[in-house]
Amino acid sequence: MEFMLKKSTSMRVGVFVDTANMYLNGGQRMRYDVLREFATRDGAELFRLNAYVTFDSERARNDSLYDKGVKRFYAVLRDFGYKVIVKEVRWFEDESGKRYGKANADLDMAVDLLQQSENLDRIVLATGDGDFARVVEAVQAKGCRVEVLVLDNGSRLLRQEADLFISGFLIPSLVPAENGGAEAAWGEFGSTVRGVCYFHKNDYGFVRFLGDINPNLWVTDTKRPDSPYLTAYFNDSQLPRDFDKNQLPSYNHIFEFKIVESAHGEGNLEARGITLKSWLPG
Repeated sequence: MEFMLKKSTSMRVGVFVDTANMYLNGGQRMRYDVLREFATRDGAELFRLNAYVTFDSERARNDSLYDKGVKRFYAVLRDFGYKVIVKEVRWFEDESGKRYGKANADLDMAVDLLQQSENLDRIVLATGDGDFARVVEAVQAKGCRVEVLVLDNGSRLLRQEADLFISGFLIPSLVPAENGGAEAAWGEFGSTVRGVCYFHKNDYGFVRFLGDINPNLWVTDTKRPDSPYLTAYFNDSQLPRDFDKNQLPSYNHIFEFKIVESAHGEGNLEARGITLKSWLPG
């Protein structure tokens, strides 16, 4: 993957990440440096870079692996320039005497979004939690553009409120494929990428995927030279056996596949070994 040279703009951007939501919905291997790159893809100036995390002090005292793991994660975030906002887990007992832990950083994140949006032109909100839909509306009312990035289980209402919605699985290398370290870079022959099926007929179709992190996300026509998207042919034999092809074309099904050179012409791409990575209800 090659990042294009970006021209500086006067756009002020802030990134707010619900790390627990990302982790629990497919982001265990999410690269926070790539998220930062995506947020500033058009040369915008990064004003806020906040990551909201939880920490269980009681567990840390009894589990050294947990203690070291979460602290290492916080250190990596700080290396990438994130401000780490830690919410302590608090333990309670219900009426039956059963203990349960609670640590919800949503309120802190919502307050920061409302307050800090005063100084921002654009916000990248990484969460699928539908509770933020009303916060997004409030921030937009102040004139701030909101881009929502989700993985699995993204709230339909939150996606509808966004000025731009994108699945994080579609952003090049944001969530690396399981075998991504042993193959070509995203978008090259032999690499594993993710995209959506925009055309299907009879027993074949075409998938579209982002070739690189590029400000022209709206230019989906791959014939245009300024489009960041690439297109690949596929035969239905490459689809998962239990997938109903009558659902195609679809922008809600995120497919993962390997890119090879097509036999239908030099330089053309073909998708092989297609699997369903994620699905978001329409």
